[in-house]
Amino acid sequence: MRLKDVNIAPYSTILLDRDGTVNVHILGDYVRSPKQFVFVPGAKEAMAAMHKAGKQVYIITNQRGVGRGLMTEEDLTAVHRYMLKQVEEAGGHIDGIYCCTATDANDPRRKPNTGMWRELLNDHPDIRPEATLMIGDSDSDEAFARNCGIDFCKVEDTIG
Repeated sequence: MRLKDVNIAPYSTILLDRDGTVNVHILGDYVRSPKQFVFVPGAKEAMAAMHKAGKQVYIITNQRGVGRGLMTEEDLTAVHRYMLKQVEEAGGHIDGIYCCTATDANDPRRKPNTGMWRELLNDHPDIRPEATLMIGDSDSDEAFARNCGIDFCKVEDTIG
């Protein structure tokens, strides 16, 4: 399934993984600059449709490349600025980005742990778990959704 094909109608809040859901994975590496950021086909349009439907949209992403010293926080911020601008230009809107740069799998914020979910709920107490959908491409994303008690939809990150 592709992001553009997901039924978002029953949900008021959509959580999106980044790599493999919004942008194409770079095999064996990280998106370190805006030049390397390639949207999954249909992703910008899907986010525009989410915005037009009145959904709150948040990115929930692990970005271990920063913790490993392969890129800086500034590099990551530049990538996210580019992504936000492109989504806005396509008619979409991302309400916030929650990002874990830790390398330790036991870090409470690192998916599939629930730290970023708890932080989101703390920041936005109007979010209702029963009306929230997590969309991602990995088993870790699915485990995150299960651990948070929210629905999950798996998508593909392939081009073409």
